Amino acid sequence: MINIHQKFCRETFFDGKLVDFQPVYGENFNFAYDVIDEIAKAEPQRRAMLWTDDFGNDKTFTFGDISRYSTMAANMFTSLGIGRGDTVVLVLKRHYQFWFCVLGLHKIGAVGIPATNLLTKKDYVYRFNAAHVKGIIATTDGDVIEHVESALPDSPTVKVKISVKGSHEGWTDFDSELEKYPDTMDRIETLATDPMLLYFTSGTTGMPKMVWHDHTYPIGHIVTAKYWHNVIPDGLHLTISDTGWMKAMWGKLYGQWFMEAGIFVCDFNKFTPAELLPLFAKYNITTFCAPPTMYRFFIKEDLDKYDLSSIKHATVAGEPLNPEVYNKFLQSTGLKLMEGFGQTETTLTLFNMVGTTPKPGSMGKPSPAYNIDLIDYDGNSVPTGSVGEIVLRTDKGKPCGMFDGYYENPELTKTVWDNNIYHTGDTAWKDEDGYFWYVGRTDDIIKSSGYRIGPFEIESVIMEHPCCLECAITGVPDPIRGQIVKATIVLAKGYTPSEELKKEIQQYVKVNTAPYKYPRVVEFVDELPKTISGKIRRTEIRGDKKA
Repeated sequence: MINIHQKFCRETFFDGKLVDFQPVYGENFNFAYDVIDEIAKAEPQRRAMLWTDDFGNDKTFTFGDISRYSTMAANMFTSLGIGRGDTVVLVLKRHYQFWFCVLGLHKIGAVGIPATNLLTKKDYVYRFNAAHVKGIIATTDGDVIEHVESALPDSPTVKVKISVKGSHEGWTDFDSELEKYPDTMDRIETLATDPMLLYFTSGTTGMPKMVWHDHTYPIGHIVTAKYWHNVIPDGLHLTISDTGWMKAMWGKLYGQWFMEAGIFVCDFNKFTPAELLPLFAKYNITTFCAPPTMYRFFIKEDLDKYDLSSIKHATVAGEPLNPEVYNKFLQSTGLKLMEGFGQTETTLTLFNMVGTTPKPGSMGKPSPAYNIDLIDYDGNSVPTGSVGEIVLRTDKGKPCGMFDGYYENPELTKTVWDNNIYHTGDTAWKDEDGYFWYVGRTDDIIKSSGYRIGPFEIESVIMEHPCCLECAITGVPDPIRGQIVKATIVLAKGYTPSEELKKEIQQYVKVNTAPYKYPRVVEFVDELPKTISGKIRRTEIRGDKKA
């Protein structure tokens, strides 16, 4: 281990805890050259990735392999006419070729646009034209290429098509062509401030926004991997995420490889807890991160049946963590789930740091890499215990890992980032120990009879009731109270809708939280409306016109 991450940051500690993090990089910093290739030169045999699939296949790739294959990919892309500043969509699920491709794009200064395989024709048409996409690299699995092909007549900028895991007429076959390209190249100079990644956010309203990140973005994830994921250099880290989501960059690439740790990739088509859980012992997975939903599935599988002793540290993110999930996982494994929070526009901004004691359900404390505050509607900092919007103050400069703005839309950027204040749109309160507690999106706050009610607290209470599989809390208009609380519930197996059950749920909430927060309206549904990334569309439940 060469501790390469230490070249790119200054860390300040107090009482053994990180209190300040400052990036260090040159004007030409490029993660693929300056981190991956350098590790490969020093320790070419160090394990970088252990990849598996649904069929029992596995492959191990060293840093030497990753460096070599990414260079070959870079040479292929150059030969096909892709160059610095060109935008390229990657729809590669959890295929190991994703890592070759995205690093290859970094090396030539092209801009990667990871995307989910769940997109359809209209999604591709919008993305291709909005981002002036020049190329697409897509899996032959499923109907991805079919959807892409249907979008191409309406997407005049797309000139390069590359298929992975199989050939397709009119497409370059990545796997069969890769070995034809040299594994050496002269460094192509890029700037640290050049665009590197573009992500389309899956917002709950309107068309997706295009989030730009430059080449300094990976440095911000040193904090993610070292102080939150707590990765072990010779261990294996598993973050459950498809490469189409930003969470893959959090847990399957930058920070982990900055720390010279191995990543574990399970290339499955469908998440099945009973199939995934045995892999922890089989492959000696040491650190793990997943959203609360997946932990809930694990708990239902009876964790006592599985050997999870290899896991030394477990983290959770993606949505608020219900205390019930935290407590049940602790009972089964002895591991305290360390929650973290961030956005597509940022890296990890709030988290429970390694070595600290988490409070179940808390988002943790601000990252030393960010200046975080809670403000009211007038922009004033709120006192301890009061609800405010989470904002990032940037008067001392843009934090390393924070986005550069929304692509070709300075007006939209200004709506969330103005006067050196970035508005997350999320609300929380801070306790006397400095821990933050999530309340909800600013648009989701319910104002009833003078009270401001966040949906998450009520959802957490209802989720503890055995009848509830899923729940969404929204506000509905009321002539007397302004708004009243509504619970939209998907029932667990064995329960059927009834007036008696509604009353039981209402009473349960009254007993377990402040009585004014109980849902005066309860609706049972078969499923909740969700975004493509699985987030609940409360706007649709509310019936907002903008939804």
